[in-house]
Amino acid sequence: MSTTAARRPIVILISGRGSNMLALIERSCAADSPYRVAAVLSDNADAPGLRAARDLGIATEAIAPAAGEGRAAYDRRLAATIARHSPVLVVLAGFMRILSAPFVDEFAGRLLNIHPSLLPKYPGLHTHRRVLAAGEKEHGATVHFVTAALDAGPAVIQARLTILPSEDEAHLAARVQTLEHEIYPRAVRWFSEGRLSCHDGKAWLDGTALEAPVQPCDVETE
Repeated sequence: MSTTAARRPIVILISGRGSNMLALIERSCAADSPYRVAAVLSDNADAPGLRAARDLGIATEAIAPAAGEGRAAYDRRLAATIARHSPVLVVLAGFMRILSAPFVDEFAGRLLNIHPSLLPKYPGLHTHRRVLAAGEKEHGATVHFVTAALDAGPAVIQARLTILPSEDEAHLAARVQTLEHEIYPRAVRWFSEGRLSCHDGKAWLDGTALEAPVQPCDVETE
């Protein structure tokens, strides 16, 4: 059983409500959790997720971009703040800034993101709208390691659902978010247990390179 002292620290980056952040914090409270949330950081001082994390006793800090500050300079400040918490893993949970290559390089192999599509399909924004417009039959979410290329890092785990007839964007988004809350804590747990890693351009689980993301199950949510 994990003790608080033995749990490996992670830092979560958010920009808004932080629903995946809350799922990760909730799982970190389990007696056998291999990780603890050392801090939640945001580029938005008004992010509702910061207050939610503080209310749960998590250290928080807003790191808003300064007037005229370039991306590289901001990322250096962000990296320095993260480093103070000595995390084994940095977790992007709705962090809406594109990170510079030097930042990604600094945290290479220990930077995870979750994207609301079945990558490599539909990288970028507005995935639910684009999926519906394309008439897709399936949709879902993917956890992946972050590289300098947008939403193109090695995929770790993916969950999918069947799009319902006449489903609108808001309803689909809510269903996908339910999947996210299941697979993201699972990936963070694997990493914290030493089972998951990233090297040679691939994600590795239990010593085996993943040729495709883990597909835990097809999950139907209403």
